[in-house]
Amino acid sequence: MKDWGFNPHTVCHSRGEYARDDDGDGFHEIHVNTAEGFWSLLRSWLRPHRGISQEKLPLYLGFFPFVHNSRIRGKGLLRPLLELLVT
Repeated sequence: MKDWGFNPHTVCHSRGEYARDDDGDGFHEIHVNTAEGFWSLLRSWLRPHRGISQEKLPLYLGFFPFVHNSRIRGKGLLRPLLELLVT
């Protein structure tokens, strides 16, 4: 994952750790619910696209983080997408 620009974090359930506040601001940035929530949203997003071939799946998986992070739906997504493609 690091080769793709991701810096994954983990929690250790065997030590009783389920969430961690690394920067001390009182907000637990690292927890399992982040990953579980992301995958749940991805499954919901892929559901209408039944029958995705394994060949095309990486394209869908690559596009979903952009859609998820932009938090914009419908026609409002067109401008950020075009700006990304032009730069």
